[in-house]
Amino acid sequence: MQPTWATQNSLVGSIKHLLGVLIIGIGIGLLVSLVSSLFVFSVKWFIGARSVFNSDFFQIPGTALSLMPMFWLVLAAVLLVCVRRVFRISRWHGPADSIYAAHRTDNELDLKAGFGSTLAAFISLCGGAPVGQYGPLVHFGAAIGSFLSDFFGSRRITADIFIGCGVAAAIAAGFQAPFAGIVFAHEAVLRHFSFRAIAPIAIASITSAWLSNKLFGGQPIFHIDVVLPDLLPLVPTLLASGLFFGLVAILFMRLLFSGGKLAVKTGLAPLPLGLLAAVICGAVAMFVPEVLGLGVGTVNKILDDGYLIGFLITLLTLKLLVTSLSIGFGLFGGIFSPALFIGAAAGGFVAKIIALLGVVSAPQLLTVAGMASVSAAVVGAPISVVLIVLELTMSYEFAVAAMLSVVVATLLSSLVYGHSFFDEQLVRRDIDLSQGRGNLELMHQSITTVVSSDYVVLSPRLTVKTAIKKLAKANVSEGYCLSEGEGFLGKCSLQKLLLAHCDDELGMHLITNPVVLNHDASIMQAIEVASDFVGEAIPVVNRDSNKFMGVVSEANIFQAYLATQTRIRDLEHG
Repeated sequence: MQPTWATQNSLVGSIKHLLGVLIIGIGIGLLVSLVSSLFVFSVKWFIGARSVFNSDFFQIPGTALSLMPMFWLVLAAVLLVCVRRVFRISRWHGPADSIYAAHRTDNELDLKAGFGSTLAAFISLCGGAPVGQYGPLVHFGAAIGSFLSDFFGSRRITADIFIGCGVAAAIAAGFQAPFAGIVFAHEAVLRHFSFRAIAPIAIASITSAWLSNKLFGGQPIFHIDVVLPDLLPLVPTLLASGLFFGLVAILFMRLLFSGGKLAVKTGLAPLPLGLLAAVICGAVAMFVPEVLGLGVGTVNKILDDGYLIGFLITLLTLKLLVTSLSIGFGLFGGIFSPALFIGAAAGGFVAKIIALLGVVSAPQLLTVAGMASVSAAVVGAPISVVLIVLELTMSYEFAVAAMLSVVVATLLSSLVYGHSFFDEQLVRRDIDLSQGRGNLELMHQSITTVVSSDYVVLSPRLTVKTAIKKLAKANVSEGYCLSEGEGFLGKCSLQKLLLAHCDDELGMHLITNPVVLNHDASIMQAIEVASDFVGEAIPVVNRDSNKFMGVVSEANIFQAYLATQTRIRDLEHG
C-alpha cells in the first residue's frame, strides 16, 4: 500500500521537528555551557589571583589582621552601583524570574537585565561576597533560552521549553550533572513533565555537560570518599537529622528576607547599603575568612572532618548572617552555594554530636546529607539535589542516605514555611504558583480580551415604554445608559422596567450602582465576581475616567476559562 500524501507530509513534518529539537537543544547547550564554564573558570581564576596580591598597606599594625578582604568587597559594592546604573536595573534578576517567565503567557525575559544581573554576581563573587554562582547562571541560561525563542520558537517548541533548555544547560555545566539539569528544569522551573519538553531539554543538558567537561575537565567540585559504613543503622540518625536540617533551611530563608526588610528600613540608597554590607562582611572576614566566597575549600575540609565542633557552630552562624546581610543589602549572587555551605556546617555539627554520643562515626555521610537537605528545602528541588549527590559521588548509597534526610527536611520546611525561597520571592510579588499554571494565567489575562461590544445603549431621557421596545427588539434583558462622553451612568433591567409606569423617564429607574468590573481586572477576578452575580452581563468600566468599555457575560468568562485550561493541558501533556 502506497503512503498517502497526508502520511508523507506528516512524516516530513516529524523529521523537521526532530531536526529542530536537535538543533535547538545542541545550540542552547553549547552556548549556555560556554558562558557558564567561562563564568565559573573566571571567578576561580580571579579569586586565585586576588589571593596572591597582598599589600602591607592593608595590614593592621601590631596584628595579623588585614583589611584586604574589606577592600575587595568595597570595590565590588561600588562597581555594582555602576552596573545598576549602566543597565538601568531597579532590582537584580534571578531564578524566581525564570520560573515566573516559564509560567507566563508571553514567557519573555529581559536579556539586558539577565546579563547585568549575571555581571553583578560575577563582580560580587570576585570581590569575595558570601554568595553563590549557580542562581545567576540559571537565570542567564533561561534568559538566553527566552531570547532565542523569539527567533526559533514554534507551536510545538514553545518559549517555556527554550527557558527549560537554558536552565538545564546551566545546571549541567555548573555541576557536571546532566541528569540533575534535566530534572531541575522540570521540577523547579516548568513544574510539569511532557514528551514535548523532555527531548530538547535532555539534549541541551547533555551537550552542556559534555562541552564543560571538554573545556575545563571533569574534576568534581567536592572531594567525597565513597567508602560508607553500613547504611541501615544510620537510618534513624538520618531521619532525625533531617528535622534539624529543615529547621536550618527555614532559618536561612527567614534571615534572607529579613536582610531585605532591614535594608528597606534603613532608608539608604544602593551605594551606602552595599558599602555597609561590604564593611561588615570584611570585618567578619578579618577573623573568620572562611565565611566569604563560595567556600568550596571550607566545605571540602568539613567533609574531611577537619574542624572542631565549636568552629563548625561559628561557621554555621556567621555564614547565615553574612549571606543574608549581603544579599539583602545588594551584594548580588545565588543562594544555592551558601545553602550547600550552611548544610555542610550543619551536617558536620550533627556528625560531631553523634560521634560524641557514641552512636556512629559518619562525618562525610552526614555532611553530604546536610548539604543536600538544606539546599533542597531552600531551592525547592529535592529530586534534583539527590541526583546531584548521585552524580557527584557516583554512589547509590550516598544518594539514598541523602534522600532520607532530604525528604524529612523538605517536608518540614513545606509544613512550617510553606514555600521554597524562590516561590516565596514570587508570593511577595503577589504571584502564587501553587494555584497552578492555568489559574496563574487567568490571574494575568486581562478582562479586556473577552469584552463584548454586543450591548444596547439607551438614553436616560427615553420613556420606559420606548426602552422596553428597544430591549425586546434586541432580544436582551438589560441596557446601559451612557453620557455624551461615553461615561457610565447605570444600567436598566427589563424585569424592573415592566413594573414601572410606561411614561416615566428611563433615568428614574436606572440601577446607578450595579456590579461592575474595572477595565484592568483579570479573568480570575471576573470569575470571582461572576460567581455571585445575577444578571445578563457585567459592565466593564474604567474606574478612573468612568468610561464604559463594554460588557462580559458568564459565557464569555467560561469560554476564556476553558480555552486557557485546554491550552495548558496541551502544553503540559502534549
